[in-house]
Amino acid sequence: MVSEQLANVLYPALLGGLGGVTRGIVGLLKAISLRRKILWGYYAVTVLVALVIGMFTGIIFNFDYRLSLLAGYAGTDILEGIYKSFKVEKVYIGTKKLGK
Repeated sequence: MVSEQLANVLYPALLGGLGGVTRGIVGLLKAISLRRKILWGYYAVTVLVALVIGMFTGIIFNFDYRLSLLAGYAGTDILEGIYKSFKVEKVYIGTKKLGK
C-alpha cells in the first residue's frame, strides 16, 4: 500500500509524465510527417522535465489531476518557447571576400 505522502508526489509526477509523453507523441508525429530526424535524447529529457513539472504542480496546487496532466503537456512547451527566445544564433552578413 502506497502511503498518502508518497501518493501525493507520485501520482502528480506520473500524470505530468503522461502529459509530457502525449506532447512528445504529437511532436514525433509532426517530425515523421515532415521527414525530420528524431532526437530520442531530446524526447526523453522532455518527458522527464514534464514529470517534474507535473509533480511540483500537483504538490503546489494540492493535486488536481487535471492540472498535473495539463502542466506536463503544456509546461515543456512553455519551457521550450522560453529557451528558443533566448537562443542565440550566428548571423553572417555578406559572404563575399574582399581583397585580391
